[in-house]
Amino acid sequence: MKDADKELLKELVRLDVSQEDTELAKGVFEACEDVKDTLSNPLVTRDEKSGIIKRLFPESLHRVLMTAVADGSVERIEDILEEYTDILIDRQGSIKAVVRYVTPLTDTQQADLKKFIMDRFAKEDVDIEYRHDPEILGGFILNAGDVEYDKSYRTSLRQIREAMENRAAEVTDGSNDESDIISVLKTEVRDFTVRSGETETGFITRLGDGIARVRGMSGVMYGELVEFENGVRGIVQSLEEKTVGVVLLGDDRGLTEGSSVVRTRKRAGVGVSDELLGRVVDALGSPIDGLGQINAADYFPIEREAPGVIERKPVSVPLQTGILAIDSMFPIGRGQRELIIGDRQTGKTSIAVDTIINQKGQDVVCIYVAIGQKSSTVAQVVNTLKKYGAMEYTVVVCASASDPATFQYISPYSGTAMAEYFMSKGRDVLIVYDDLSKHAVAYRAMSLLLHRPPGREAYPGDVFYLHSRLLERSSRLDDEHGGGSLTALPVIETLAGDISAYIPTNVISITDGQIFLESELFNSGLRPAVNYGLSVSRVGGAAQTKAMKKAAGNLRIDLAQFKEMEIFTQFSSELDQSTTELLRHGHMLTELLKQPLYQPLPHYEQVILLYSAQHGLFDDIPLGELRQYRTDLMSYIRSYGQDIISEIEENKVLTDDLGERIERIVTAFEE
Repeated sequence: MKDADKELLKELVRLDVSQEDTELAKGVFEACEDVKDTLSNPLVTRDEKSGIIKRLFPESLHRVLMTAVADGSVERIEDILEEYTDILIDRQGSIKAVVRYVTPLTDTQQADLKKFIMDRFAKEDVDIEYRHDPEILGGFILNAGDVEYDKSYRTSLRQIREAMENRAAEVTDGSNDESDIISVLKTEVRDFTVRSGETETGFITRLGDGIARVRGMSGVMYGELVEFENGVRGIVQSLEEKTVGVVLLGDDRGLTEGSSVVRTRKRAGVGVSDELLGRVVDALGSPIDGLGQINAADYFPIEREAPGVIERKPVSVPLQTGILAIDSMFPIGRGQRELIIGDRQTGKTSIAVDTIINQKGQDVVCIYVAIGQKSSTVAQVVNTLKKYGAMEYTVVVCASASDPATFQYISPYSGTAMAEYFMSKGRDVLIVYDDLSKHAVAYRAMSLLLHRPPGREAYPGDVFYLHSRLLERSSRLDDEHGGGSLTALPVIETLAGDISAYIPTNVISITDGQIFLESELFNSGLRPAVNYGLSVSRVGGAAQTKAMKKAAGNLRIDLAQFKEMEIFTQFSSELDQSTTELLRHGHMLTELLKQPLYQPLPHYEQVILLYSAQHGLFDDIPLGELRQYRTDLMSYIRSYGQDIISEIEENKVLTDDLGERIERIVTAFEE
């Protein structure tokens, strides 16, 4: 509240304006919307404004309203009067209550009700308003303060219907005998008791753009689910002194200012079960693929505290992407968070999809969260996963660009809740957030509508916490806590390769490394377009097998030397032999690291190719023939070198003897 508003409030208290006059003034402002505009219009003279105030408002408020006109507080006068009303109610020790009924209450019932309210709220008096409401069918509904007591027949019948539907579904699953079902339902009706008790309520004071400002519900929690009177639910995202900000999880059709809101006393979450595998769901976990309902086995909150340090164990088990350039130089381990960053159309999603496809047969559950993508793009990803048999162990969570910002905001949290369900069962899980830059934009839009103060690039001040609390949930748990793991591959889209922008730097500082994809490399034909200088894995060799670590050797150093030498010698006409060999070897390595879409390489193939390349076995192969050469070579080894493949896959170690056998079989293939 501004200083001028506080002074007006003090003036109302000093003048001791009655509650009757205050309500009358609020009624004038509500009935005549033009009055406020006229009083705040600088073209209207002071005498004209004084005349309007004297004609329309009680005398006790004339001085206060003229002060408001003078200091420009007229626009906020209704809020000031509302605040003053609250002060009057607290001072009088009384409370407002509304009773809706069908059959009028007797004098005895009214007296008992009044005593109950005074005892419940520890007030000396209560002002009860009685309203006839035939829609509740019978009984009554009491609203006092933020609390609602629903003793209506309408609610009782709804509870009976819900109980019958749930019970009928349970019985139908276990029996096909109609007599059994009827018998159970009769018993259920006979034993049914109405769930009575108080519910904390509020009412909408402002509504628009999927955001509701709600007054009341003084005990509501941040992140709690609330239910509006049209059945739509919302999540509390802003807590203020008198009101709360709620984002709607559905259509606001049927809601207006004054519509009631009820607390559920439950944090926002999603239903989870093994039936999610192979399905496409929205941000609330509801199926959108037309394959029927998903029966929830449990309920996981979308916001959950990350595992503590004591519950975790080091990242030491590789999660193979099947992409030679990544597994050799920027390895990803189970429980790691590796950022995929680059401009649009540089192959970020392709790396994530390749990684999901490569988990086939690895007992890894994959979750792909599409945030702000076009629906056609998501459908294309789903079709690719189906084509390569990856959909059977994958869940796709879709909050497309046409969905409200609220759905785009909660979708990665919902996906993580699903991932944590599988992790709690000891499973290894891979989750892809595609992409978090659109997630931040959705959060910015939502925050500005909630009137949070904007900061850098209009993002709210807690945008770093937005992603840190999400990515901190990725971990590898110790055996005592189930032994599961959650590996995250967040995706960030940059503009013109600027990784120093606000959101990219935020996420880089949260993750355990990044794979930077460059437009120039992509356009030059290097696919995947990984920039070996800016990419890094902070887990490093801990996430590689001993065989891969030895085979990769100094690959990254060799490529760095090649790039530097290539730039240095691009204008030279005569080169010495060592420089020529270094350039030839570098060109061969660059060509070797090129990889077609959706063709991830198994671990043994990567080890054999890298070992052969590092030992100069490919240096004499023409670059244009290298791709076909390596394909034919691996077919030959699969036919005549199964002992080599078996030893690499079983022991994950590259011994000197094994290296010599690889050299011999490659030489034999050449001959």
